[in-house]
Amino acid sequence: MAKDTGVPTGRLGRLVKLAGVGARASVDLLSKHGSEKLAERTADVLGNLRGLAAKLGQTASYVDGFVPETHRAVYEKALGALRTAAPHSSVDAIRALVEAELGAPIDKLFASWSDEPIASASIGQVHRAQLPNGEAVAVKVQHPGIDRAIESDLSNVSLLEGFVGALGPRALNSRAVLDEVKARFREELDYGLEAERQTEFRAMHAGDPKISIPRVVRERSARRVLTMELVSGSTLEEAALSSPELRKSYAETLWRFVFKGNLVGGMFNADPHPGNYLFQADGGVTFLDFGCIQPIRAERLEAARDLHRAALGRDEPAFRRAAAIILESKGGSYEEAATAYSRRCFEPVFASPFQITTEFATSLVQEIRTVKEQLWAKDKSFVQLPTGMLFMNRLQFGFYSVLARLEVRVDYAEVERSFLRENGLL
Repeated sequence: MAKDTGVPTGRLGRLVKLAGVGARASVDLLSKHGSEKLAERTADVLGNLRGLAAKLGQTASYVDGFVPETHRAVYEKALGALRTAAPHSSVDAIRALVEAELGAPIDKLFASWSDEPIASASIGQVHRAQLPNGEAVAVKVQHPGIDRAIESDLSNVSLLEGFVGALGPRALNSRAVLDEVKARFREELDYGLEAERQTEFRAMHAGDPKISIPRVVRERSARRVLTMELVSGSTLEEAALSSPELRKSYAETLWRFVFKGNLVGGMFNADPHPGNYLFQADGGVTFLDFGCIQPIRAERLEAARDLHRAALGRDEPAFRRAAAIILESKGGSYEEAATAYSRRCFEPVFASPFQITTEFATSLVQEIRTVKEQLWAKDKSFVQLPTGMLFMNRLQFGFYSVLARLEVRVDYAEVERSFLRENGLL
């Protein structure tokens, strides 16, 4: 069982704890150590800190390529616990927060309430409850003090740059990129905003028999409490043991959810954490957590659609043109390297049917270094990463690592053609 602890909120105290496990800047420091004892210590510290620190540990636990293969099993085992069993907050603190947010005693708000959380993560934990009408619900409650902890992490330059460094070359840490990271994580503290976005995604995918999103219970939700219908399903690890037919359906459903959201809805869910997916016996998937959503502005959305249409048509010149527009590049060696990297990321569409493997997902993390080399190119063609692009890497790395676990060959191009046609975009 996870520990019952408060969230350390002070900047200095959090920094000292991080330094104590050698996790000063980024998950890439995990690669310097391989002992199981140290891996467990790292997971314990990151879990108790929660906030951005725990997110680093969660990312390292499932994204292929962040930890060297020689140490991967040790750290994946230790850090994997952060995905479903992070330390949780005390019963009294949680009850007090729920009652303060919803303005009434828990026994008046709910017919029944379980003090033992069914899940705990970096920002909040989830409790099982029952509404007065008898409906079973899941109540997500923020860890008391997590807002101050997040602000401490966001003011810790080395930790913040470490998170950015986990998603792209460190030199991309322009003020605009760092401000973007801060904005997204501050938004995750607003469960009212998450409720709106969850409702929007639910409406977007309404009628899709394989995509389900829990209904938000508005009258039991607030800024730090989010109540929704209770759902269940299998974990990614369990889904990976399913039949090839089921695994194929899961992969198709995941792809449709992600890219329909991007290309039709103009929003992408930038947190492909495996714990956010519940796999169903009919091949469907239930999607959770809409706290980290990156809106796609209109001009970039049209370029993104052109990019995907070019990939579907296997039109290499058109793809390079669209990629250059999205990257806001200015020719030269940087544009060549960056568009080549983008092309590599789109191999599952260009070469569809395609099996995304652990090796392929790992190669994407490793090949970002090729783009980094252009920082010192003589033609000085390097440009900073445009606003809105950093979290696309988080999506790409994490999402492909999830699909790799399913070990199945899928016609991803046909999945895209289907929903683009349905929405008049192809």
